[in-house]
Amino acid sequence: MGVPKTMKALVAYSKTDYRYEENYPVPECGPDDILIKTEGCGICAGDLKCQHGADMFWGSDDGTQPSWVQPPFIPGHEFLGRVVYTGENVKGYAEGDRICVDQIAPCGECRFCRDGRYWMCQPHQMYGFFKDFCGGMAEYVRIRTKHAVIHRVPESLTLEQAICIEPYGCSKHCVDRADIHAEDVVVLSGAGTLGLGMITYARTRNPRKLIVLDMLDNRLEKAKEFGADIVWNPSKVDVVEEIMKLTDGYGCDTYIEATGHPSSVTQGMQMIRKLGRFVEFSVFAAPTLLDWSIIGDRKELDVLGSHLSPYCFPYVIEGIANGTLKTDGVVSSMYELKDWKEAFDRATGKYGDFKVAFRF
Repeated sequence: MGVPKTMKALVAYSKTDYRYEENYPVPECGPDDILIKTEGCGICAGDLKCQHGADMFWGSDDGTQPSWVQPPFIPGHEFLGRVVYTGENVKGYAEGDRICVDQIAPCGECRFCRDGRYWMCQPHQMYGFFKDFCGGMAEYVRIRTKHAVIHRVPESLTLEQAICIEPYGCSKHCVDRADIHAEDVVVLSGAGTLGLGMITYARTRNPRKLIVLDMLDNRLEKAKEFGADIVWNPSKVDVVEEIMKLTDGYGCDTYIEATGHPSSVTQGMQMIRKLGRFVEFSVFAAPTLLDWSIIGDRKELDVLGSHLSPYCFPYVIEGIANGTLKTDGVVSSMYELKDWKEAFDRATGKYGDFKVAFRF
C-alpha cells in the first residue's frame, strides 16, 4: 500500500497555537517503527486541558511548574489504526493489522521500566504530547516499537467500541486501585466517559452499593444503565447528608474522584468514613485547597492516585468484545479533523456529550 508524503493533522506549536494542516509531513519511519493509517481518535479531557494551556502541560509563569510537553506535536492518545508499513526489524506485525497502543511511551531503561512498572517511566513521554511521539489526530501515526506497548484490536469491534479501549483501560486501573470488595459502599464522582468505564467495571466487583454523582442528569441516566445502584446530582441533593443517612452516619468506604474539579475532592473527604479509601484519578486545571488534618488526625485515610492503564488493555479489549463492559452510547459524536474546534468544544461535555472522537 502506497503511503503519501503529506497528511491532514492537528498540530500544537504552543499553548496558544493549534493549527489544522492539510499538508503536514507523514512521519518518516526507521527499521524499528510501524506506521499506521489512523482509523479513529478520541478526545480526552487531558487533550482539552492541554489545548487550554494548563500549567501541568506547558509550565507555569512563575516557574514552579516546569513545562512537560515538547512541541510541535500532534495531540491524541486514544487512537487505533491499521498497519501500512513495518520496519525491517519489526516482527509479528503485517500490513492491515488493526492495532492500538498504551498512552505511555516507556524508555525501557529507567528503574520503573526495569521493575515492570512501565507506566511510571521516569522520562514519561507519551503519545500525543511530544514531537517524537505524535498522536492520533492525524491521518498517520508512527509507532516506535521499542517505546510502545502494542495491542491488537479485534475486527469484531466497531470503531465506537474500539475508541473506548484506551479510556476504559485507565478506568480499570483506577477501580483496581480502589480495591473494591462486596461489602463496600462505593461513591464515584463523575460519570463522563472514564466514569462510565469505571462504573461498568466496578459492577463486576459487586460492591454492596455503587453510588454515582454527576451534575448532568443525562450522565446519571447512563450511569444507571451501566450498573450504578443510586445516582445523585449534587446541585439538587445534599450528597454528603444522603451518604450519612445511608451508612448510619459513618460515610462511604471508598470514594473515587473522576471529575477534576476541586469541589469534588473536598466533598469526597467529607463523606468518606474513617479508615476509608480515597482514589484520585483526574487531571486538574487548578489547585485544590484542603485541610489535610482530615487525612491524618481525623480519619486516617488511604489516599491513592491512579495513572494510566498498565496491563489493562487485554482485559478491556476482551470485556468490550464479549459484552462484559458496556459501551453503548459512550461515543456520542464523530467529527472530521478539519472541524476540530467544534469537536473540542463538544468534548467539554457542556452540551451533554460523553466521548467525542475523530473518524478518518
